[in-house]
Amino acid sequence: MIYAIGDIHGCLDSLKQLIEKVNPTLEDKVIFIGDYIDRGPDSRGVVEFILRFSATHKNTIFIKGNHEWMIERFYKTRSREDWDLWEYNGARKTLESYGNNIENIPKAHLNFFEKTKLYHVEEKYLFVHGGVKPGINLSDQKAEDMLWIREEFIYSENPLKGYTVVFGHTPMDKPLIESDKIGIDTGCVYGGNLTCLRLEDKKIFQVRCKN
Repeated sequence: MIYAIGDIHGCLDSLKQLIEKVNPTLEDKVIFIGDYIDRGPDSRGVVEFILRFSATHKNTIFIKGNHEWMIERFYKTRSREDWDLWEYNGARKTLESYGNNIENIPKAHLNFFEKTKLYHVEEKYLFVHGGVKPGINLSDQKAEDMLWIREEFIYSENPLKGYTVVFGHTPMDKPLIESDKIGIDTGCVYGGNLTCLRLEDKKIFQVRCKN
């Protein structure tokens, strides 16, 4: 089976409950759609948990979210511009979980952020954080669009010919399940649900976030 899990944003308790509910086997493939950190109460705990999970569940794939992109960028540049962007998007909650010092972030966590994938293809499905630029071939897509795009992608028809795009990034009240796109960010950190999609039968697993 293939499972896809939506934006976590530091909500460790919800993630633990969802994994327990889904109960994937060691043979199942689990694809995390990005945004593991920021805004929620325990970004560090989330990263530690999914690293432990992937050590036993070898078929785990981690997509890069725009929040992983932001922490990577600020860690490298330390520029005011990059801090302002990251702070606006919930950086302080992440820094709190690392003792309010970016130098406390373990090397293993930095390596994790860096190694997350921009996208993953599974037969006719494309897994990506934000979405794709409509009408552009996969090989010509820009990282900025795949991480950040919203309305232009969501309101398009058949944005990537030949694929159903599974994405997060844009919070919705309930999962968006259409023939050309599937959205699974259901606003956990905003009091919504943390969502998991089982690809084969489109079954939805959810845990209400209490953060």
